[in-house]
Amino acid sequence: MKITTKLLTLLLTLIVLGFAIQGCEPKQKVESNEVEKEEMVETEKPEYFLLRPDVEKGYGYSHAVKIGNSIKISGAVSMDDEGNPTAIGDLEQQMKNCYSDLGKILEHYGCTFDDVVVENIFTTDMPLMLEKSGYRAEIYKNHFPTGSWLGVKELALPEFMIEIELEVHKSE
Repeated sequence: MKITTKLLTLLLTLIVLGFAIQGCEPKQKVESNEVEKEEMVETEKPEYFLLRPDVEKGYGYSHAVKIGNSIKISGAVSMDDEGNPTAIGDLEQQMKNCYSDLGKILEHYGCTFDDVVVENIFTTDMPLMLEKSGYRAEIYKNHFPTGSWLGVKELALPEFMIEIELEVHKSE
């Protein structure tokens, strides 16, 4: 009788294990009548833009690069067309000058600040930046982008108090 009980227990255990193992196996793919679309992705050539060609070539950077629907815009600082700092000591005016230049770049690509998805701000005076940050509501009228605000020791030139870089997604 003990052998029969052990055999039944073993048989029952094997059946339970069989169901458990079967439950872990990947299910077969159910065929669908839907036809999968195959999309061809063309390799897009970067389109470079120089806002101040002589200054940017001198420092060795492009102010913006567009690839497909994405546009990366280098940090804008408050400078004139010769690369000289402007609004020295006035963070709020430097911020306005940065947004003015960024607006020109966006316009070149047929975009607005509504197309900006990332905005990173670097400043040498974070408490003052926080105080003056309300100006951004005049720039971003519909929604604010994601991004970071970083307090830094210094920017490219000692007179620069703020630098703003953007990433843009241009809708078709």
